[in-house]
Amino acid sequence: MTSTEPDAGATEQPGTEQPATEQPTTEQPGAAAVVSRPRGPVAGALVIAGLLVLWLTLELAGGAPVPAPEGLPDPGPLTGWGLPIVTYAAMLVGLVVVGSLLVPLLALPSPSTELTGRSVRAVLTVRRLAPVWAVLALVELVLTWSDQFAIPVSGFSWRAVQGFALEVDQGQALLVQAGLALVVAVAARFVFSVHASVWVLVIALVALLPPAFTGHSSASGSHDTAIVSLVVHVGAVGLWTGGVVALWWYLADRPRPRAVAARRFSSLAAWCFFVVAVTGVVNAAVRIATFSGWFTSDYGRAALVKVLLLVLLGVVAARARALVHTRVAAAAAEGEDAATSAAWRPLVTLTGIELSLMAAAVGLGVALSRTPPPVGEPYSSAAESLLGGPIPPAVTVEHLLTLVQPSGIGMAVVGLGGAGYVVGLVTLRRRGDSWPWWRAVLWFAGLAVVAYATMGGVGVYGTVMFSAHMGAHMLISMIAPIMLVLGNPIVLALRALPGADVPGGRGPRQMLSDFLRLPYVAFFTHPVVAAVNFVGSLYVIYLSGLFDWLMETHVGHAAMELHFLLAGYLFFEVLIGSAPLAHRLGHLARLGLLLGSMSFHAFFAVALMSSERIIGADYYSILDLSYVDLADDQRLGGAITWGTGEIPMVLVLIVLVAQWFTSDQRAARRADRRADADGDADLEAYNRMLAGLAQRDGGAGTGTGAEKQD
Repeated sequence: MTSTEPDAGATEQPGTEQPATEQPTTEQPGAAAVVSRPRGPVAGALVIAGLLVLWLTLELAGGAPVPAPEGLPDPGPLTGWGLPIVTYAAMLVGLVVVGSLLVPLLALPSPSTELTGRSVRAVLTVRRLAPVWAVLALVELVLTWSDQFAIPVSGFSWRAVQGFALEVDQGQALLVQAGLALVVAVAARFVFSVHASVWVLVIALVALLPPAFTGHSSASGSHDTAIVSLVVHVGAVGLWTGGVVALWWYLADRPRPRAVAARRFSSLAAWCFFVVAVTGVVNAAVRIATFSGWFTSDYGRAALVKVLLLVLLGVVAARARALVHTRVAAAAAEGEDAATSAAWRPLVTLTGIELSLMAAAVGLGVALSRTPPPVGEPYSSAAESLLGGPIPPAVTVEHLLTLVQPSGIGMAVVGLGGAGYVVGLVTLRRRGDSWPWWRAVLWFAGLAVVAYATMGGVGVYGTVMFSAHMGAHMLISMIAPIMLVLGNPIVLALRALPGADVPGGRGPRQMLSDFLRLPYVAFFTHPVVAAVNFVGSLYVIYLSGLFDWLMETHVGHAAMELHFLLAGYLFFEVLIGSAPLAHRLGHLARLGLLLGSMSFHAFFAVALMSSERIIGADYYSILDLSYVDLADDQRLGGAITWGTGEIPMVLVLIVLVAQWFTSDQRAARRADRRADADGDADLEAYNRMLAGLAQRDGGAGTGTGAEKQD
């Protein structure tokens, strides 16, 4: 690995069998100078602009530090101003780390490609900046401790800060972020290929998320929706901003690498914009609660400014993407370096504007995290605070059918799953390919079941009644996954995703295929492992006391819902799916696996009905609902588990038998076609074998093999 070689994947010529090395460019005089002008001062100006937006928002929206009244503890101006500035700096450094790790993925042809040229320089940047990120997170931890306990930084106490870091949510989140940043710093020293950089990129994206689990998200109404939407929002912002950083900083001075990278990033940026827009509005709406709050509160007005920034970002990004798909892509395809550089100059300007707006949006986001929202902790009782919403009324059939409550996991699964499937269908239609209509119907029916189980009446009561919780669990893990698996999303993705854009490369389609063949994917999709995960997690979660802890934390409840959905999907994919997995059982073995798994599922239902120990007693005692008898409700939950377990077994049995019959029919048709083509050579060979055996055993007068067969 050297830092002097050009980026191989970004220099391939269309139509060649092997990647070509990048030749010296023939750009017109002055063109390269315009494109590769020093970007350090411009980057510094962007950071300062973001800081100005941060300061102005804090001053106007009421988040600026003010001296505490005499006699009350005051953390001081160093903490008041230092905390948002350090938070802003840590976020920017994290985004640059993500952008640096995106460079190899955007510029090189395949995951196995060794890093070269600017990809090496980008990883070297990660090695330097990731420790800075960790230090900033630790400084933010100290300042957050000072802010939370109103103690000036001069009163620093190692024992007090240690306790804050280990016992308080905000401290734990920042400590985890610092630890993950250090992991990125160490792991970056072992990154020598695109594949390795992707894994470190995943860690860096995860490192952006811990602060999202605390602050306003955990203190406002509808905690689950606020937390999940903010986590998805931050992840999408990281990818989007990081990609623009990669294009603007690392790839702005070479024609062909930047054209390939811009084309690859274009689709990802469109998805990021969609996710950022939806989750940003949802997250703000949770905190503002009423329509008038957008205009009457400081927080709402600042959030409106951020929405306007997002609209401007969308316009600029759309213009940049259009430019990629026209002038830049055309020039790159023709190998015209000068033309590519000329086309790149307006794109450099557009991405610079995009980064300016992003820097302002980050500063505005940090300021909003310091600004009191109109809806903080709006509930007066411990039960309402635990639920993140009002206690639902006594259960009735009408309430089960009509009540609706937002759910972060439900909105994420339904929103992303529906949008992704529609994009896949549209892609196939534009290409002239067909897709079975009934698979699309089943997919969206499965998403509707997920929506009802997480956001409908059964989802609302699932947080306060064990019986309703088990009903929602059965819908998420046993009914919805059957429909989703029959929707065949993996095969749709393999057909709709684009292939390699350079000779010898690995495009998204090939990457998904490679992912399905990875050893750990093969392990988790092994039929036995999938069955143990599907059934065994019931015993682990509900009979070990883990259920109490998961229900008492919003993240735990969301993780439980996601686990049930994924475990059910993997199990039924193994049984009735058609994705290209590493392990596929025969139809008879699948039937045995289904019957065995359902037996253990039934045993679990019996254990629920006969257990004298109340599952989740600590959690339900906090709610203390007058209309729920915990023992009777648990027995009802066991009965629901037993009864609903029979429905999917019958459905899967029908599908298995149908698939078995269809498979045999296809095999018979293949055999008939082969026989017609070769004159029934297999039968002739079989008859000759029987005749030879008869002659060897002295079977004179017994007839030929063919006569025996007749």
